[in-house]
Amino acid sequence: MPAPSFATVNGIRMAYYEAGPRQGVPIVLCHGFPEFSYSWRHQIAALAAAGRWVIAPDQRGYGLTECPEAVEAYDIEHLTGDLVGLIDHLGVDKAVFCGHDWGGIIVWAMPLLHPDRCAGIIGLNTPFTPRLPLDPIEMYRRAYGDDMYIVHFQKPGIADAQLAADPEKTIRYFMRLPGDSVEAFEARPAEKRSLALQEGLVRYNWRTDPNQVLRPEEAAVFTEAFTRTGFTGGINWYRNFTRNWERSEHLPRRIDGLPCLMIMAEHDVVLPPSLCDRMGEQIEDLEKVLIKGSGHWTQQEKPAEVNAAIGAWLARRFPA
Repeated sequence: MPAPSFATVNGIRMAYYEAGPRQGVPIVLCHGFPEFSYSWRHQIAALAAAGRWVIAPDQRGYGLTECPEAVEAYDIEHLTGDLVGLIDHLGVDKAVFCGHDWGGIIVWAMPLLHPDRCAGIIGLNTPFTPRLPLDPIEMYRRAYGDDMYIVHFQKPGIADAQLAADPEKTIRYFMRLPGDSVEAFEARPAEKRSLALQEGLVRYNWRTDPNQVLRPEEAAVFTEAFTRTGFTGGINWYRNFTRNWERSEHLPRRIDGLPCLMIMAEHDVVLPPSLCDRMGEQIEDLEKVLIKGSGHWTQQEKPAEVNAAIGAWLARRFPA
């Protein structure tokens, strides 16, 4: 990782990591949960080596960036506003925004909220989803019950304490290779598809689990970061699902006039490729790539394949 830089943006002090020549259209890499900028280490190195200007922030609540106390400080307007503030700080008019997991939700919101600041969008695992007809928390509750992890996260303080009790165990529990294919997961009885991750965390022993994504030295970096920050900042992103939905009624339902790339992971049971089937109806200029054999942590599980997909798309759409 490059050395961190810092900027005061949108009312917070944000850490970001920058590499490659300061020329051309920059690529801003936006992480998910429970991640931070370090989850893009393979892409930062590869993009910089290819002569691309790459920027990876610790987003609010994570890493070396400030963690506001108010839950509302983590809504989609703040999260996208942070990215606008960051490129303003760097003197950039437009950027390609690339997001994984929750970072994907943010980057797909960028052309809806800040279309004049987007040169292109790359979604990794997370598809573009137009506004749902119902509050998403209520939809998750109806589909999976109260123990589904996103519904569980709505309870103040409870998940925060569970995850922070043993940060290394939490990180290793989340960042595992897929145990099932998407087809096998979907074939389970309904009660076995609740995604009640907190129940599995109680029983989990990473020392006997061979399906680890992270090497020991990599796990140590994540553990140190979340031991310092806790998990509340990241969980607060989830606590704004309802607020974001309520405030999004006026937003466009499709993306036009903007090149977009969707990178899907074959074995991601939370965000399966099937969720991307209708994206071509909602995005005018869309390319899709499937990463075979990958679970949810795609840029860390299959870095060479992800780097190749991003690099080839950039070469076509944004020649150096």
